[in-house]
Amino acid sequence: MAELNFKNKQVLVLGWAKSGKAAAKRLVELGAQVTVANRDKIEEDADFKALQAAGVVFLENDQAESLAEGTDFVVKNPGIHYEQPLLAKAERLKIPILTEVSVALSTFTGRLIVVTGSNGKTTTTTLLGKMLQADPKQGKVVVAGNIGTPVCQVIGPMKQEDTLVLELSSFQLVGIPMIQPDIAVVTNVFANHLDFHHTRTAYLAAKIHVTENQRPDQLLILNGQGPDTPLIESKTAAQVLLFDDQDQAAYAHQRGDDLIFAGQTLMPFKDVKLVGQPNLENVLAAAAAATVAGADPAGIVDVLQTFSGVKHRLEFLFKKQGVLYYNDSKATDIEATQAALSAFHQPVVWLAGGLDRGDDLSRLAPDLKHVRQVIAFGETHDKVKALANSLNLPVTVVKSVEEAAPLAVQMAKPGEVVLFSPAAASWDQYPNFEIRGDAYEQALKNSLQIG
Repeated sequence: MAELNFKNKQVLVLGWAKSGKAAAKRLVELGAQVTVANRDKIEEDADFKALQAAGVVFLENDQAESLAEGTDFVVKNPGIHYEQPLLAKAERLKIPILTEVSVALSTFTGRLIVVTGSNGKTTTTTLLGKMLQADPKQGKVVVAGNIGTPVCQVIGPMKQEDTLVLELSSFQLVGIPMIQPDIAVVTNVFANHLDFHHTRTAYLAAKIHVTENQRPDQLLILNGQGPDTPLIESKTAAQVLLFDDQDQAAYAHQRGDDLIFAGQTLMPFKDVKLVGQPNLENVLAAAAAATVAGADPAGIVDVLQTFSGVKHRLEFLFKKQGVLYYNDSKATDIEATQAALSAFHQPVVWLAGGLDRGDDLSRLAPDLKHVRQVIAFGETHDKVKALANSLNLPVTVVKSVEEAAPLAVQMAKPGEVVLFSPAAASWDQYPNFEIRGDAYEQALKNSLQIG
């Protein structure tokens, strides 16, 4: 994807978060004339001073409004909405609006593997990266993107023989004019981020963008159980491979307890360290991509036997006094919590609640068959309580995760699971799901006196 040329171009970087900083640095390296606009005052740290010395101009957003007509490109933070006045003006003037990934990929000539989807994409990306990195013949394998590392931060030294594994969100994908992965993976599609995309159709279109420019010699890996899979298939020229635990004809599937790829048995799922149906799908997706990428099966098996999960994503924390503790703070929607609840067949103490976005929590009723006790908190505490009451489940309401965690420790019995899977976003009380998950884990440790 080298069709973008930034040399001597006027580029406005909108937003000074991690991706904005990485984009500005890379654009300077590519010879662009860079202006950075941020809503808040930028801290004058070492990066600020180095970029300022290199000619970068720093402005507040309202000062940047008049710059749009003289700008060749706008590179925005993925989370900034296109209705923001400066972006709306850029669209009227037909100035390309990009995300940081576009800047990075403009010079990349190696093998590109992209993972996207509503749920499971971080676990799938992490697994895939580790599987490829476990095979020396794969060469240099770099994992970046929505997983936490800006692509511009790692792209500079990468060569044609290297592999770049990217997790991309819908926010990032809509800001890439054309992307053409050698291998693309779509884990699943639910109705997420409608506050940004407005409609499920627009959200799905952002996900489909990962494959609509692929060639027939490239590969697309899709969830065979996904209701949108036929539509996604109709939009691509790539060769489609399915992962599907229920379809024995799929490229990646489960036969009995065995995981099968391209007709060959890899290993039993019971030997995989990750637990539950959602992780079965993540494993099938990641190992399918690793297999078609030529990874060593022994390395794939070793990763699956040892990898215990990505932080805050159905993450096993510890076992204490016979109780298993899990942190699933990333479960910010009903589907993610449904998947987490399906992972356990022993009694569960379930901690739930958070930002009220109008979701119908009664959809979770069929998934609570193993829940013995509910602890509710946050804006949705009334909805969680009503759900528990409708099923005659004991429920206790507290104010926060910090109060819920020690109460769960008191209530849980040996052989049970304490599952923090909120089914809601964190923003009613916490800046993000990571801080919320860390608060939960620390409160557990304090209560259990774990150092």
